[in-house]
Amino acid sequence: MTTTALTNIASLVTNDPAQGDGSRLGIIEDAALVIEDGKVAWTGPTASAPATDEHHDARGRAAIPGFVDSHSHLLFAGDRTQEFNARMEGRAYTAGGIRTTVRATREASDEALAATLAAYLREMRAQGTTTAETKSGYGLSVADEARALRVAAGQLDEVTFLGAHVVAPEYADDPDGYTALVAGEMLDACAPYARWVDVFCEEGAFDADQSRAILTAGKAKGLIPKVHANQLSYGPGVQLAVELEAASADHCTHLTEDDVEALAQGRTVATLLPGCEFSTRSPYPDARRLLAAGATVALSTDCNPGSSFTSSMPFCVALAVREMNMTPDEALWSATAGGARALRRDDIGRLSPGAHADLVLLDAPSHVHLAYRPGVPLVSEVWQRGARVGA
Repeated sequence: MTTTALTNIASLVTNDPAQGDGSRLGIIEDAALVIEDGKVAWTGPTASAPATDEHHDARGRAAIPGFVDSHSHLLFAGDRTQEFNARMEGRAYTAGGIRTTVRATREASDEALAATLAAYLREMRAQGTTTAETKSGYGLSVADEARALRVAAGQLDEVTFLGAHVVAPEYADDPDGYTALVAGEMLDACAPYARWVDVFCEEGAFDADQSRAILTAGKAKGLIPKVHANQLSYGPGVQLAVELEAASADHCTHLTEDDVEALAQGRTVATLLPGCEFSTRSPYPDARRLLAAGATVALSTDCNPGSSFTSSMPFCVALAVREMNMTPDEALWSATAGGARALRRDDIGRLSPGAHADLVLLDAPSHVHLAYRPGVPLVSEVWQRGARVGA
């Protein structure tokens, strides 16, 4: 079994408080990391690194865990440039644009969807993302939702059934009928390809009762709930997520004190998506309020063709620091370990023994440069399961 040592790492973020400086990030200066069988086998000072079969010199660069993007929408076809352009001219964003993508996605072939997904996953990886989740939600029919998830399951592990994105156009006058379809025949067809079930719980999409029915049906099929919650307005999404022990409540832009307290007391991770607010010129979530209350916060891109067409986790880290009152340390933890918690994973989002050797080398001496130098392509190497995959 081959062992590989990465040495001469200026600053290694392990996300393990038992390592290095004892902080939440567990930073080791002048560090080394040993990989065996695709996993981290050892971390510590370079001077103490054990002998290995192979050696890789990090040349004084910082190393961080690979980003964990726990919320994206990559199964789509078409383009919504005109919608974005109109919004930049002052028109408010609503969820209605989703139906534009639905039309294009239904017309696309399986091969086209697979190629689009692969392209965006490559784009994510080049920016340091080593684990990504993606959702259906642009088919909104039994056949189209099932084929989208089948395509996704061929390329990644973290796949989410989002038949409840908006009400399908065919059911515009019968939202309860569509809810029954999603919770019944559509779920039956989609569950074999998914790990998660998600609902857009929002005015104009699905109310609390409809959302509860779909999520409960998904749980009965063995899927774990996630909720698009409190994005466009105050609403029941966060409380429903906590009630059903969802892995995450995503967006969390408009929160009452009760919502914050519920997130702080429960297991549900608050996943914040600053790329969405950037793209829609909406108010940013108050991450400081959530952190001060003791809630677990994750960061993700929400990469989608309508409201957040970015695949860059470094960009979202910079936004979180500048616009959401997070420190660079908090933002990095949320974009790595926080995302892992939103996916209920303990084998990613950290660089300590036993974790997958998913890591990023930055052309910088410290992770702080991700926010300090926004927009600069700092990702110089990406390692996935112990193998260098490029950038």
